[in-house]
Amino acid sequence: MSEPPIGDVFGEMIRDAYAVRTGVGPRPLAGGRVPRPVIEVIERDDGLINGAPADHYLGEPEEWQPHDHRALRLCRGQVLDIGTGAGRTAVELQRRGMAVTGLDTSPGAIEIARRRGLRDTVVTTIDAYASKAATRYDTFLLLGNNLGLLESAERAPVFLAALARLARPGARIVAQGTDPYGTTDPVHAEYHRHNRERGRIGGQLRLRLRYRRLATEWFDYLNCSPAELEKLLDGTGWRLKSIDDQDRPYYLAVMELIT
Repeated sequence: MSEPPIGDVFGEMIRDAYAVRTGVGPRPLAGGRVPRPVIEVIERDDGLINGAPADHYLGEPEEWQPHDHRALRLCRGQVLDIGTGAGRTAVELQRRGMAVTGLDTSPGAIEIARRRGLRDTVVTTIDAYASKAATRYDTFLLLGNNLGLLESAERAPVFLAALARLARPGARIVAQGTDPYGTTDPVHAEYHRHNRERGRIGGQLRLRLRYRRLATEWFDYLNCSPAELEKLLDGTGWRLKSIDDQDRPYYLAVMELIT
């Protein structure tokens, strides 16, 4: 069987999830039947495949987890929501009168964020944006487990340097991460062990997303412990200010710029 074509997997998935939730969308629902749930398929490089409903990317505040609400209370000033997706968080900040920009690499997801009312959006990578943007930010959001965008020990300093270039003095990062090491699943424990043998962080994932006939390129995504996060921050100009781990294994990390 041939490899799937590469495309905007996340955007296609979010368009369909939006159509299912609202009954409005670019792809009509076939035959007037009750639509099937839109499932995000995540494939790991050891062959593990997981699926999860995509509707949570469109959740309203009453559907959120407690740590999402606590994260929004940590925002201040001008906000850049990195990996904004369908604008779940950014739209709510905008409703609260905050100045927020939603950034994502998925044109389809940004299209839906705009449909939902998000006014200020950009489709690009954080590296490209940091090289040209004139706006400076007080808060960077990495919610929805988007601390994973640090990717690896090699990539994290580059990503954090891009944020520093976009930061006002005293800026903060508010990030939601997952500590992967409390698992008792032998499949995950073996994956952590194999990663360490290869010189990688134990919770460093190699993934691709699948939806319908499309796939993404393979990419790294990081689950790490708070202690590993603190080590990644060494020498970057960012320091770990606080960890809120009330909803273990999920946690909120606040990092502040000190240079």
